[in-house]
Amino acid sequence: MEFLVKSARPETVKTATLVIPVGEGRVLGNLAQAVDTASGGAIATLLKRGDLAGKPGQTLLLHSLPNLKAERVLLVGCGKESPLSDRQFRKLVGAAHAALKGLGGADAAFALGDLEVKNRDAYGKARLTVETLADGTYVFDRFKSQKAEARPLKKITLITDKLAQAEVERGILHARAIATGMAFTKDLGNLPPNLCTPSFLAEEAKALGKTYPGLKVEIHDEKKLKALGMGSFLAVAQGSEQPPRLIVMQYNGGKKGEQPYALVGKGITFDTGGISIKPAAGMDEMKYDMCGAASVFGTLRAVLELQLPINLVCLLACAENMPSGRATRPGDIVTTMSGQTVEILNTDAEGRLVLCDTLTYAERFKPQAVIDLATLTGACIVALGSNTSGLMGNDDGLIEQVLDAGRRADDRAWQLPLFDEYQEQLDSPFADIANIGGPKAGTITAGCFLSRFAKAYKWAHLDIAGTAWISGGKEKGATGRPVPLLTQYLLDRTQG
Repeated sequence: MEFLVKSARPETVKTATLVIPVGEGRVLGNLAQAVDTASGGAIATLLKRGDLAGKPGQTLLLHSLPNLKAERVLLVGCGKESPLSDRQFRKLVGAAHAALKGLGGADAAFALGDLEVKNRDAYGKARLTVETLADGTYVFDRFKSQKAEARPLKKITLITDKLAQAEVERGILHARAIATGMAFTKDLGNLPPNLCTPSFLAEEAKALGKTYPGLKVEIHDEKKLKALGMGSFLAVAQGSEQPPRLIVMQYNGGKKGEQPYALVGKGITFDTGGISIKPAAGMDEMKYDMCGAASVFGTLRAVLELQLPINLVCLLACAENMPSGRATRPGDIVTTMSGQTVEILNTDAEGRLVLCDTLTYAERFKPQAVIDLATLTGACIVALGSNTSGLMGNDDGLIEQVLDAGRRADDRAWQLPLFDEYQEQLDSPFADIANIGGPKAGTITAGCFLSRFAKAYKWAHLDIAGTAWISGGKEKGATGRPVPLLTQYLLDRTQG
């Protein structure tokens, strides 16, 4: 889908469908009033008949109104609240997009510029609009023998005034890159686990390196992981026929010699739980246990699309967690790359085992900050549900930067504590640390575990177990989160 900006009065825009908002109580904003006046009051007349009340998400399609260059006008209810929240604005845009699907026109123009959205300027509203529309067009039908018949919109024009045009264009630029990254993340997450293996993800990284020549890609195989002393990482993979891979991708868009930022992604391409095997119900969704790695891929893709002036290292810890005669047993003790020993009490707490060695490996890049992301704990879903990612870390400044990026990107996180009392739950009588801390505060103790391996730099951990995918039903699938948050964080670093 192509997104354009046009500085013009909406009544003069030639388009298949012109989208304008109507407030509850049949209230027309300035732009809608201009369209109504040009049409000789046709819109107001229809509204007086009660055809549309203006409640949030209501739509009414009008054909061939006089004196307009638009073939149709789509009225969209925006309710009575002002300013709108991000969620209300997204619902409005989504309702408009749903109404536009299947219409004969290949394009549409949105005249939403005079709607007020809380803490959003023209740039912010443009980003929300484009990201919502792009997300609404996403379809994963690669394995469907019969493709759904669709008549997608080919072009969307955002109508604005001259003063805001540059900011709207910037919003579209950033939103398109983020949408591209989210689609890439969703594609990887939605792939079946018989195809999406650690080796497959390594090939995806190589392909990305060919598409963007400035990207340096290294793949560390099982032999290299042994040489590095990654006993924890290897313990997770040893039960599977699929060999593990540590994927290293470096983008140097910033100043030469400037310390990079680092993203670390959990890439468990299928998680049975190992010997501590999971229940059968819903186990198919454990293909999404690589969504941390997929989101790093997507964020990197957005950065590459924008060619951000930043140095970035992306580390993907990829393995498959399977039971077999070779698999790690509960009670096994392994030595990590850091030299710390870990007693593995539960083989289904495997994400932290691949991440801890990868966090140690990240030290060699002397990063300014490291953010790891992982579908780490079911406890995070219990605590925060499916709307908000869990956030922990060792630096208050970094935590606030990540929280702020989430607010600005409408991809929110919430901080959880890493108090010393929680660290004590990981004590082991036989090793330096246990890989689980009992039934209480599971998300926090997982963060405490990782913190033991992230003392050399500023570090934040995002638990995306509740936000990375939607379970069951027609909407089932990867969400592409937290690509917007991470991209916003990196955008902020380039803007001082």
